[in-house]
Amino acid sequence: MKAIIVGGGVGGLTTALMLQARGIDCEVYEQAPEIRELGVGINTLPHAIKELDLLGLLPRLDDVAIRTHELIYTNRLGQEIWREPRGLEAGFDVPQFSIHRGRLQSVIYQAVRARLGESRIFTGHRLGSWREDEGGVAAWFFDRDGRHVRTASGDVLIGADGIHSTVRRKLFPSEGPPAWNGAMLWRGAVDWPEFLTGRSMVIAGGMSAKLVVYPIAEGLAPGRKLTNWAILARTGEGGAPPKREDWSRPGRFEDIMPYLKRFNVPYLDAQRMIEATPEFWEYPMCDRDPLPRWSHGRVTLLGDAAHPMYPVGSNGASQAILDARCLADLLKNADHPVQALWAYGQERLPMTAQIVRMNRKGGPEGVIDAVEERAPDGFTDIDKVLTFEERKAIVRGYASTAGFSQDKVNKRAA
Repeated sequence: MKAIIVGGGVGGLTTALMLQARGIDCEVYEQAPEIRELGVGINTLPHAIKELDLLGLLPRLDDVAIRTHELIYTNRLGQEIWREPRGLEAGFDVPQFSIHRGRLQSVIYQAVRARLGESRIFTGHRLGSWREDEGGVAAWFFDRDGRHVRTASGDVLIGADGIHSTVRRKLFPSEGPPAWNGAMLWRGAVDWPEFLTGRSMVIAGGMSAKLVVYPIAEGLAPGRKLTNWAILARTGEGGAPPKREDWSRPGRFEDIMPYLKRFNVPYLDAQRMIEATPEFWEYPMCDRDPLPRWSHGRVTLLGDAAHPMYPVGSNGASQAILDARCLADLLKNADHPVQALWAYGQERLPMTAQIVRMNRKGGPEGVIDAVEERAPDGFTDIDKVLTFEERKAIVRGYASTAGFSQDKVNKRAA
C-alpha cells in the first residue's frame, strides 16, 4: 500500500511517520518551497504526546520545549478562577509540552527525513487535481508558475493541507471561505524573565478579550524563557474573514494597546513584554462548520483540512496527531483502503465536530466567560459566583469530550 500525503505540516508529517512505522509506503507533497519553522507557541496535550512518544520523539521534544507544570484561568483582573496541574504533575504518563509550532514541526520533519528518506518529501509541489479508479489514485502536482512537475500514484490520497485545503475545496466546491467570528488574535514570543513556576500557563479573560502567556523554550540566560503571548479581542461583526493575504500579517502595537489595557494580572507585566517583542503577527479567528463526511472513495482529509477549530483548549495540533494515529492503524488492518478511509471518518469526525462546536463557546476556557458574565467587575469569593463543582464540570467535561482526561490517556493501548 502507498499513500499520497498533501501537506507538510504537523498533521501531514506525523501521518508519514505513523504510516512508516506500520510498514506503509508514503510520499509527502508540500506546496511551499521549503519546510521552515513558522508560527508561534502552541500546547500539545498528553494524549497527543503519548502518540509522539511511541514514535520515539520524546527526547527531542524535551530538548526544544517546556514541560507545562500548571494551567491557571483568571478574569481580566487576574483573579483566579481555576488552577490545575498539567502533564506529569497531573498524573499523566507523559508530559504536556508548550512549544513553538515551528520547532514541533521541525522535530517531526527531521524524523521523517531520517526514516523515510529525502526521496519521499517533495517541496514546491502544489496539488492541481487527482483521478481515482479501481486500481488506485493518481495526483498531478505543479510548481508556483503552473508547470507540471510530478504525477504521483498511490492507493489513497490524504489532504492534510490546512484550513485553506485544496483537497477540501475540490471535495466541497460550494463551501466557501472559512467563517470569521469577528475576533482578531495577535501572537508573538520574546525572551523574558520567568514568572510563577517558570512552567506556568496563564489565560486571563474570556472570548471577548483574552490574554494568554506561557513559556515555550529555555531563554538566553538562567531565569529567562522564550515566552509566548497572545491577545484576543473582538474587532468586527464576523462573517466573511479578512482577505486571505491578511492572514498571519505583521501586527501593530497601536492596534492591540487599547485591548491590552483591560488586563491587570499582578505577576505579568504584559504591556512591557509585548512592547519588548520585536515582531508579532495578526490572525483572524476562523474555523469551518463540521463536514458531513471526510472520506470520498480513496481520498480523505486530516487535521485542519478536516476540522479547523478556534485555538482554545490547546487542541488543534493535538487532534491532527490523533487523526494520524487512527488513520494509520486502520490502513494497516483494513482489507481495502476505501474501507479504512470510511472507518476513519466514522471514528474521528463526530468527536472533532463536537470539539469545533465546543470551542466556539470557549471550550474549557468558557469557565472564564461564565464568571465574567456574572461578575464583570471582579469578585471577592469565586465560590459565590460559580461553585467549584460548576467550574469543574466545564473544564473537566471538555477534557473528557476531547479525549485527554487522565484515565483515557493513561489507559491508551500502545
